[in-house]
Amino acid sequence: MTRLASHPVSDATGAAAQLFAAIKGAVGKVPNAYRDIGSNSPVVLESVLALDASLKKTALSARDVEVIKLAVSATNGCDYCVAAHTLMGKKAGLAPEALAAVREGTASGNAREDALADFARHLVTSRGTVEASVVEAVKAAGITDAQIVDVTLAITAITLTNLFNRINDTVVDFPKVR
Repeated sequence: MTRLASHPVSDATGAAAQLFAAIKGAVGKVPNAYRDIGSNSPVVLESVLALDASLKKTALSARDVEVIKLAVSATNGCDYCVAAHTLMGKKAGLAPEALAAVREGTASGNAREDALADFARHLVTSRGTVEASVVEAVKAAGITDAQIVDVTLAITAITLTNLFNRINDTVVDFPKVR
């Protein structure tokens, strides 16, 4: 049961209705997280969508973005986003074993993706200036300076939805993660 306002998509008006129509047109439905964010703040939903649209223009592949979002979501304990990004990761070409490895923080066998996941986990679990060795390790895996900056955008985008879903206890409407 959600903790914040949650209204049926069909009851939305104004900016929320416009955003919901665009989401439904793009993906066929309005996921519960977007519905609940938009029910409370269309401005925040618009920002979430804009961040995700910006990610598509970065030097990160869709697969890279899903690795980062899944690693961060698992680290943050957001069951909603873990389920959503497990599905999205599968659609981006990640094998079930790789998805499980990212969720569990273990090696997947893909050094570049493991480095992205490790880097993202480090950024969300540490404080202060990141050690030079951490930056050197992600660069050694082939991640460029531009992609390192792009990682911060991916983390920003997913952290917003992770936090919202943790506050709201959003009902998961994606396949269960096994």
